Amino acid sequence: MRCRPAGLALLVILGLFAAPLAAEAQPVGKVPVIGFLESTTPAMGEPTREAFRQALQQHGWVEGRNVIIEYRSAEGRTERFPAMAAEMVRLNVNVIVVAGEPVIIAVKQVTSTIPIVMAAVGDPVGRGFVASLARPGGNITGVSNLAVEMTGKWLELLKEAVPHATKVAALRNPANPTHAVFWRQMQDAARVLGVQAQPAEARTVEEIDLAFAAMAKERPGALIVFPDPLFRGNRVRVADLAERYRLPWLTMFRESADVRALISYGPSIRDNYRRAAGFVDRILRGAKPADMPVEQAREFELVINLKTAKALGLTIPQSLLGRADEVIQ
Repeated sequence: MRCRPAGLALLVILGLFAAPLAAEAQPVGKVPVIGFLESTTPAMGEPTREAFRQALQQHGWVEGRNVIIEYRSAEGRTERFPAMAAEMVRLNVNVIVVAGEPVIIAVKQVTSTIPIVMAAVGDPVGRGFVASLARPGGNITGVSNLAVEMTGKWLELLKEAVPHATKVAALRNPANPTHAVFWRQMQDAARVLGVQAQPAEARTVEEIDLAFAAMAKERPGALIVFPDPLFRGNRVRVADLAERYRLPWLTMFRESADVRALISYGPSIRDNYRRAAGFVDRILRGAKPADMPVEQAREFELVINLKTAKALGLTIPQSLLGRADEVIQ
């Protein structure tokens, strides 16, 4: 049976409306590929992966339909970053999504042409990743945590929760250049608050145990864990050691409160990844990272774990609980 011309036109029009919204973003037959590098295990990173995927879909990109995402996880071992970065270059991905200075450095060393979208970094200008927040100028853009400005706030919160602490340890990674800034700011804040700051260092998973054993000899009353892929990827190990030495601890990452950190305070990493998806969308549609201003984190979360407080015999002041976005009971 022959189709009438009017019926054929209607079928063509319906077919045009049925086409994927993002099809115009790439040549016919070529599906863009996103490289997604994370410091944690796939299971630990799934919440941020899902936030990223959902945001991409809102922009018209559906994984497995009109975009491919190549995931690689360091599983808490930062020494894997260079190999992961090199693999992304070999795969010739269209854009790479990263979080944390060590992985950004690794990717930056192997490519100056593939667009890089930061989902989280403390000080991109100070570390030389971008020329300025308004005009990045290279192949890197994304979202900045500005975490280096938060060190004093971390110490204030921890001191409020553990007022008897006269000595506060800081777990830092000497391989992370931003930790030197964190440490200087923590020392300044410690002088104001009348507490003694005590450093503890770990570059590898194995050194985390040694750092806790060393700091325990100094008998600190509390601990701040500086944000780093090594510590984030091994947060359960950190939690177990803090529990063994009965150390109340604070860190930036929200998920650490779920594994017994007394306090987490910092930018919402899930929101950062949702916003990173917007950068990826624009890049896949032809925008250049050099012309895309770096955005600052806009959602911050204060989470307090009362289970941990109870286990340590701490009573958290109501004034602090009242400011919390979430209290784990």
